[in-house]
Parts: sequence; structure tokens; C-alpha cells
Amino acid sequence: MFDFLEGYDLLGAFWVTVQLTLLSAAGSLVWGTLLAAMRVGPVPLMRGFGTAYVNVVRNVPLTVIILFTSLGLNQTLGITLGADNFETINFRLAVLGLIAYTSAFVCEAIRSGINTVPVGQAEAARAIGLSFFQVLTLVVLPQAFRSVVGPLANVLIALTKNTTVAAAIGVAEAALLMKKMIENEAQLLLISAVFAFGFVCLTLPTGLILGWVGKKVAVKR
Repeated sequence: MFDFLEGYDLLGAFWVTVQLTLLSAAGSLVWGTLLAAMRVGPVPLMRGFGTAYVNVVRNVPLTVIILFTSLGLNQTLGITLGADNFETINFRLAVLGLIAYTSAFVCEAIRSGINTVPVGQAEAARAIGLSFFQVLTLVVLPQAFRSVVGPLANVLIALTKNTTVAAAIGVAEAALLMKKMIENEAQLLLISAVFAFGFVCLTLPTGLILGWVGKKVAVKR
């Protein structure tokens, strides 16, 4: 029944998907946290930048962002991100595009967690002489992260599925292989079922594990 899988590197394609997900998740967490800090910070210019970035990026289709990284950054401006071959360049550009897009959602998730921290705690920290950066990193963010594990898990699951858009610029991940197999094989339903099962295997454990972690570390108020 599954003879049509012979000759195709199915595991290799899903490994590329996993790499895209992990690298983009790490970058999005860092950049999204910085954006959240800007949005709640005391500097009007930084608050304006954070707000504008999130509102603009969230309303731009991911496909447009991914295509811009390839057509705009690479082919027009010649940016290669330190790579010297086509596949590596497009892989790194796809990671950059996914980070730029996903970080906007990470920012809003973390900002919602920041809003759950009682204002009195931040005021007490400032009263004993802590700076804004110290209040944010020592008092607010540790509690905020504990309260948004669930929402961040949802963002990670969405990111895993969004990696399929990288196929638009030739990244050899699961969606590109699926497209190639559909064009070459007369097994549309089985091919679709195989790739759907593959993504379920990636996303379902993520949701279950992070959901359990979220309950364990949740702040009791």
C-alpha cells in the first residue's frame, strides 16, 4: 500500500521541518520577549516601535514575508546570511521570515502574561531602588513566562504548521516533498494522510507536554 514512499526522503523532509521549527522558535522567543519589553517600557519611541511592529506584521500574510526574504533581501539586496549555496541561503531566509512573523504573536502572549502580574509587585521593586530592566527581568518576566506556557505552546504548534510556507522559496521541508509526490504519484489521499499523520506526530506531543508543564508551573493566585 505504501510502495509509493520508496525513493522519497520522507524522514529527511520532516527533519528539515523540525529544524525550521526549533530555530524559528528560539529566535521568536528572544525577539518576541524584546518586543514585549518595548511595549511595556517607559520610552515612548520604543513603545511606538513595538506596537507598530506587532500590528503591521500580524496583518501581513506569512507568504508575503517569506517571499520578501527571498526576492527582496537575497535577490535584490544580495543578503546571503553567511551562506554560500542556494539551499542554505533559502533555509536561513525562511528561518528569518518565520522569526519576524512569529515573534509578533510571542510578544502578545508574553505581554498578556506581564499584565497578569500584580502592579504592586513592580511598584514595590521600584521602591527598593531596582531599575526598569531589573524589575522586568527579576520580578515580572519570570512570573509572566509561567502564566503563558499554554499560549506559547499554541504559538509553537502554529509555527510548526507555518513552516510549510517555506516551500514557496524552495526549502526542502515536508510540504515541498508532498507537492513533489502528488505531482509524481497517483495516491493523493494516501499521500495527504501520511503527511497529515506526520504533522500530528509533531504537534500533538508538543501540545500535551507543554500543557502539562503549564499546569505545573502556573502561578497560584
